[in-house]
Amino acid sequence: MKVRFAPSPTGFLHVGNARVALANWLHARRHGGTFVLRLDDTDVERSKPEFAQGIEEDLRWLGLDWDESFRQSDRTERYAAAAEALKAKGLLYPCLESEEELNYKREQRRKQGRAPIYDRGALKMTPDQLQRAIANGKQPYYRFKLNHRTVAWRDGVLGERSVKLPSLSDPVLVRADGTFLYTFTSVVDDLETGITDIIRGEDHVTNTGIQLDILEALSSLNGTGRPNRIRFAHLPLLTDESGGPLSKRLGSVSLRNFRRDGIEAPALVGYLAALGTSHDPAAAPPAELARDYDLSRVSHSTARFDTKQLLALNRRHLHGLDYAAVRDRLPEGADEVFWLAIRGNLDLLPEAKDWLETARGTITVPEQPEERDLLHAALDALPPEPWNTATFPAWTAAVGAATGRKGKALFLPLRRALTGEDHGPDLKTFLPLIGRDRVAERLRRSVAATQATAP
Repeated sequence: MKVRFAPSPTGFLHVGNARVALANWLHARRHGGTFVLRLDDTDVERSKPEFAQGIEEDLRWLGLDWDESFRQSDRTERYAAAAEALKAKGLLYPCLESEEELNYKREQRRKQGRAPIYDRGALKMTPDQLQRAIANGKQPYYRFKLNHRTVAWRDGVLGERSVKLPSLSDPVLVRADGTFLYTFTSVVDDLETGITDIIRGEDHVTNTGIQLDILEALSSLNGTGRPNRIRFAHLPLLTDESGGPLSKRLGSVSLRNFRRDGIEAPALVGYLAALGTSHDPAAAPPAELARDYDLSRVSHSTARFDTKQLLALNRRHLHGLDYAAVRDRLPEGADEVFWLAIRGNLDLLPEAKDWLETARGTITVPEQPEERDLLHAALDALPPEPWNTATFPAWTAAVGAATGRKGKALFLPLRRALTGEDHGPDLKTFLPLIGRDRVAERLRRSVAATQATAP
């Protein structure tokens, strides 16, 4: 088995790309296959080195490695040779129509009630006409002559699929400037590098029909490869939370933004691996998920990418991490005691910095004029250090006895005065992190605030 992930380095990876990369990697690793990273950089104007580097960085962040890698820009001689072989057999033919002429033809066909596909008008051009046009400065582009047949295959996800080639325009494979299009270069690479399984998005189903036709044409010419052995699997496209198309251009679904915001790679990997299946997602590294990954479990229906579900999975993952797993990514001064105290209240790891500031920095004390008696009593009952997890229960018991308060009426005003928040880590473990001096100072400031605002 040999699979490939073939992104175009014209931008950074988004979750749709990541899902395809992950599916290929998991499928290959489960079956002992080879995973190839191929950069489809034939779009010279839009392909950028920084995007190529970013793609590799994002894949490594996810935990994906590759056994082979290459760039299509290093294989132009192979594409040129394949193109010449198709030309020699009359399967790749020159065209001269401009975009305006093609638009006119399409419009005329629509008016006649016919499909607006290319009419193969260029095939009527004689060699002499072509040469005169070239002598006059025109440069031809080349289309592949599709067979008049229906291409069918059993898809690894979608089941039986077919594409009626007569309903499609002959695809342009070579531009007028001599550069090659993805539709062609992908086939040449898949054939020559021995790809056995192609896993990609459902938006490529029509491309698959076309590329199978090109693949068989090339195989018959050079005798390499056996295209009937290539298996295809098309993953249904992702939608957003509202069921609309998940735009590739939304920065919110780029891997770079998820990394910046603090989403953990195992959470994203686990979520994407389970997306579209009946299995509950579990945060895990790819190698752990590969053992029982099965493409046949993926539904034929579109899958909804819900950032709230991802965030919930990320939260559960963080809550179970030990200190060693996060030590290098915590803010300076955050030790194991701090981590164990706050991890249960994190949605995203960067929030740890806020809790470290709450424990050891300066916070804004909220005004609670109605709580001045309680705050005075809390200050008076503040026990001496050293403090441990027994300090908070003992202290609040004393405050409760002095004020008659209990439950939320006792604990919430104290939490607000000590942390500035209504919710947060268990104060049994968090109070010792703040320390007696800071607690006393915050209570005094809170009391002063209540007195200043009292009627």
